[in-house]
Amino acid sequence: MKKSMISAAIALALLPVAVNAASPLNALEKLWTYDHASTGVAGQSSEIVAFDSLTNSLWVAGVSGVDVLDAGSGSLIQHINTSIYGSINSVAIHNGIAAFAIENTTDRTQSGVVKLFDTTTRTLSTGVNSIAVGALPDMLTFSPDGNRLLVANEGTPTDYAGYDPVGSVSIIDMGSRTVAATVNFNNAPVSGSDLRPQSIAGMDYEPEYIAVSRDGTKAFVSLQEANGLGVINLNTNQAEQVIGLGAKDFSAPGNYIDPSDRDGRIELRPVNARGLYQPDGIAAYEANGQTFIVLANEGDTREDEADKQRLGGNGDANRLNISVPDTTSDDVVTFGARSFSIRDQYGNLVFDSGNQLDAKAIELGIYDDGRSDDKGVEPEGVELLEINGRTIAFIGLERTLQSAVAVYDITDPLNVSYIDMIVTDGDVAPEGMKGYFHDGQYYLSIANEGTATTSLYRLAIAAVPEPSTYAMLLAGFILMGFVSYRRRREKFKL
Repeated sequence: MKKSMISAAIALALLPVAVNAASPLNALEKLWTYDHASTGVAGQSSEIVAFDSLTNSLWVAGVSGVDVLDAGSGSLIQHINTSIYGSINSVAIHNGIAAFAIENTTDRTQSGVVKLFDTTTRTLSTGVNSIAVGALPDMLTFSPDGNRLLVANEGTPTDYAGYDPVGSVSIIDMGSRTVAATVNFNNAPVSGSDLRPQSIAGMDYEPEYIAVSRDGTKAFVSLQEANGLGVINLNTNQAEQVIGLGAKDFSAPGNYIDPSDRDGRIELRPVNARGLYQPDGIAAYEANGQTFIVLANEGDTREDEADKQRLGGNGDANRLNISVPDTTSDDVVTFGARSFSIRDQYGNLVFDSGNQLDAKAIELGIYDDGRSDDKGVEPEGVELLEINGRTIAFIGLERTLQSAVAVYDITDPLNVSYIDMIVTDGDVAPEGMKGYFHDGQYYLSIANEGTATTSLYRLAIAAVPEPSTYAMLLAGFILMGFVSYRRRREKFKL
């Protein structure tokens, strides 16, 4: 038997105080929460979080700047004011360099900028440290080897009747710290279905989020408002295609939704409507030698919501917010799939969580019925961690009564299993997440936009030998001499 086949199973543990008492999850220990109001900077929030292993610090981007936190204690090390450059949207870190995505505050339709900081000195990096990119840089990520930095320039217009900048992806060569290519999808081949009409004013492709394949040859870009997935060949720096992601049938078993916020009940039921997937956060991973993409199917309208209205009437879907250009008298189309999906690198749907996220939120008493007509729990963020050969997905839910993150084992994309829901008091609306391994421990940090708080959780790992190709997952946790074990069985596919 191969050594990998006798590797340790993951064991996860959580202090009961850290979660809803009804939750069977015992996988995380909440270490601390930082309230960004205590930074003392007007408007400072918590949106995107990145980890620096060199200094064991968390860098949290939030409107007015970046709060650098000590990951060990949760205390503030320094606030970096970015308002002097513009409005910050995202942060990413690789090998001691922190990259900030900053939009033009005066006119967001103009070029934005990426600022590079040294994570040790927490000052601008030596050499080139300011790189002009496209309009409204909303997200950025390093390639796995750190040689390239990819920036999603959303290009949202300020006035939809006026100038609409082209959405694009800037590919920065980190060796020369210059933009090697600027890629847009306007002329890319199109496949798939339900790609939103490009004839709508303000509805050109607007890149939202980027995931890079492990080998660094492909970039996958969520084109949220357009319900598409863009693919970039990073060997040629060319857009390969745009894939229409289709729509989800809410009348099909397993896909039922609660369509109304005003009927006095919370009930998942069949509705004659389809939901556009429209993913926000995405992530890429490998399984069986193939690349797969995990997508949080939040849904989104045009920013001025001119493409949205109520269906009206007396039917079961009368309260739904519908996509005006996509809906006909016999085909009601709404925003978001209220789920997360896994697709292969060609955009084919491999797995969808159906209505499980809504159902689990209802079960735990954290479902917000006021959002029933408008995308449900709104899955927004995705973070992946590889733990002892298993790929664990964390799905952040933006619209629940308490902060909620669903946890799934997605090691085999054809055999996905729900693990549990992390629910914590005091935090609301997780926006960004970062999982990492440091000093022999696994961690998950969560930036909560609704409460302007950042929380850090630790996963406890125990190693046990497998008796066969199927292993028992042992849930275990050790803290200050206290040992609490609960057993859970999971099926391994090696």
